[in-house]
Amino acid sequence: MHGTTRTHRADVAAMRQPTIAAPLLLPPVSFRGHALTPIALGRDTPPLLQVIIDAEEEFDWAGPFDRRNVAVENLAHQEKAQRIFERYGIRPTYVVDYAVASQEQGFAPLRAILARDAADIGAHLQPWINPPFDDAIELSHATRYSFPGNLPPALEHAKLRALTERIEANLGIRPKVYRAGRYGIGASSFEIIEALGYEVDASVLPRIDLSDKGGADFGAVGPEPFWFGSGRKRLGIPLSAGFTGVFASCYRWLDKTVNYPLVEAARVKAAASRFGLFDRICLSPEGFTLAEQKRLTRRMLARGQRLFNLSYHSPSLLPGSTPYVRNEKELAAFLDRLEAYLVWFAGELGGCFTTPLEIKRLLEER
Repeated sequence: MHGTTRTHRADVAAMRQPTIAAPLLLPPVSFRGHALTPIALGRDTPPLLQVIIDAEEEFDWAGPFDRRNVAVENLAHQEKAQRIFERYGIRPTYVVDYAVASQEQGFAPLRAILARDAADIGAHLQPWINPPFDDAIELSHATRYSFPGNLPPALEHAKLRALTERIEANLGIRPKVYRAGRYGIGASSFEIIEALGYEVDASVLPRIDLSDKGGADFGAVGPEPFWFGSGRKRLGIPLSAGFTGVFASCYRWLDKTVNYPLVEAARVKAAASRFGLFDRICLSPEGFTLAEQKRLTRRMLARGQRLFNLSYHSPSLLPGSTPYVRNEKELAAFLDRLEAYLVWFAGELGGCFTTPLEIKRLLEER
């Protein structure tokens, strides 16, 4: 696509103000003992897109959870995508973990972005690198306790409080947006979030069951935003993830089946995707093509969804740090997919760019 066309569409998107039409409260759903109240945004609401980036350390994605892995060189590379966001009038939210919040190499690049008032800051709790530590508990089952919500409530609270305070000390902002590491929301997580003053949770992976990995079963939670907490004063915004293909409605059992290690190794998952039978897609330039992201977005729009959440991990901007970007060529393709999706969302869909906190404010005003 020509640069002049992209610039024109960026200008149009930046001028377009997000609005919410006729939100409707849906029947509550139960999740880990909590009543979540989904919100259906009216069909006159334009498509709304927010960007949330997991700002975290580089680590071996195939290795064990190791608290010594705290290198944050990748934060100096965030301007590669940040320039795209600013060109399009997008204000991303960087959810920051302890490795980033506690080291100048991590937080200094974000402070430079904040100095331009070009981003928001949230928190991202990765328990294995976030003090305080209780080795008797955490090392007894490292995988289980890599999900924050599986920790004893007092330890989960203490870790998130330590992270919150470190972000405030080094970035000068009290974070209001939270995303649990590994989407690890547990039975006590919402109370902890509320107690520490968070306004928005962005941890839910809708309709996906992570219980076989030790995580939460989100099977009952859809992609709609939802109110939670005392007096329904906190907002949950799930990731944009879903199922496409002829057998998409059978996701509850098919997703587990095709992602079972032996089945995946037999290439059944790839074949199901290639032939349009079944696919799980997340709205992310990591591991998903532009065509797949468009397909997911169109399907969600057709089903009434109006709020979309594009996410990725900050180390993907440092080649060789994630499986998604292994070299400079793949980085260029990553950034091109990212920009092309933003152009398409603003241009063809007539969408608007927003932030988690702005969505909460707009809903409160209704």
